[in-house]
Amino acid sequence: MTAKPPSTANSIGIGNRDLRRLWLAANRLVDPPSGPLNAAGIMQIIRDLGFLQIDTVRNVVRAQDHILWSRNRNYRERMLWPLLQQRLLFEHFTHDASLIPVETYPLWQRQFRRLGARAANAAWYRSGMDQGEIEALRDRIAAEGPLSTHAFDSAAESREMWARKPHKKALEQMWYAGVLATSMRRNFVKYYDLGERVFPPLPPDAPDEAAAGAALCELAMQRLWVASPGEIRKFWEALPPAEVTAWARGSDLVPVRIESADGKWQEAFALPDIEARLAAIPPPASQLRIINPFDPAIRDRARLKRIFGFDYTNEMFVPAAKRRWGYYVYPLLEGDSFVGRIEAKGDRQGGTLRVTGFWAEDGVRWGKGRADRLRLELERFARLAGLTPAPFSPSTAS
Repeated sequence: MTAKPPSTANSIGIGNRDLRRLWLAANRLVDPPSGPLNAAGIMQIIRDLGFLQIDTVRNVVRAQDHILWSRNRNYRERMLWPLLQQRLLFEHFTHDASLIPVETYPLWQRQFRRLGARAANAAWYRSGMDQGEIEALRDRIAAEGPLSTHAFDSAAESREMWARKPHKKALEQMWYAGVLATSMRRNFVKYYDLGERVFPPLPPDAPDEAAAGAALCELAMQRLWVASPGEIRKFWEALPPAEVTAWARGSDLVPVRIESADGKWQEAFALPDIEARLAAIPPPASQLRIINPFDPAIRDRARLKRIFGFDYTNEMFVPAAKRRWGYYVYPLLEGDSFVGRIEAKGDRQGGTLRVTGFWAEDGVRWGKGRADRLRLELERFARLAGLTPAPFSPSTAS
């Protein structure tokens, strides 16, 4: 690793070790994941992260539950969805389906317009229904209240595995546009209601599109701490690159030079108080954490590799014969380094959590201490899912 360059009047130098600490602290992965937890505490975690990606796959537990549990071990499944029904969160699309704090809603109008238009024009979402049929779906929800797709019926146009029924496409088009909204989820099934009955009224001083874009950039940067314009844009996937770059250059962000894991330096931007934030971060704990594939700390794979030198791909949608690792593989974070990855699966019939694959990072020795920390983490993870961990040792993993 190269030496840290001196800070200058025009740029602050941030070495790789400090860059790691900053990113983990921004993602609430530095402090011990303990302490009392209530609804306000869960909301604070989501606000600190910006949004919470949700996913239907329950490999051990669903991604949204794992992400919250990684920040506080007192989190339990089923603590999340009441917050949606209490309208503290709303569900929409960032880079994927996500739960977003409701105070972000006034800024999201440009996303309803943009994503609604994209869904209406995309071949994937063309339902084949005429406008009258689509309005009939909306009218039925208006009359009957929240309904899931199971309340409707229409035949898919093909028998391909990913083919979707016309009514599902039409409901999603209206959902992207904000005409419909997620009222609740039961067993992860989404119930649609009229947007006007779910979303709060817009305040009279709601920002216009330009001001909302600037505010979204600011919100992203408050959660990234140090970033390039491209990384700011990736956070919400809501603005074109030129708009983000113009905002960054005209903001009060400070220019920095950051060191990648490979020793290379590049220019970026940081919050004005970045040096104070760095000074306030405690030394990284040695606790080992199992990180979910959809965790915001690792979502941007290029950023992950640049900061940590950790090359990671979620291979769920990769054909089995072409996978390098496995179907659902969890990175292993210890302190400020990724030390390996593990494939684990909840066997609900047998009541066990089974490890089906383990890979140590190059140069990382798995002695008794590190193996014990992984065993304890697997025990905690299994308890979250109501399972018992099957015997496992990194030294005997295939």
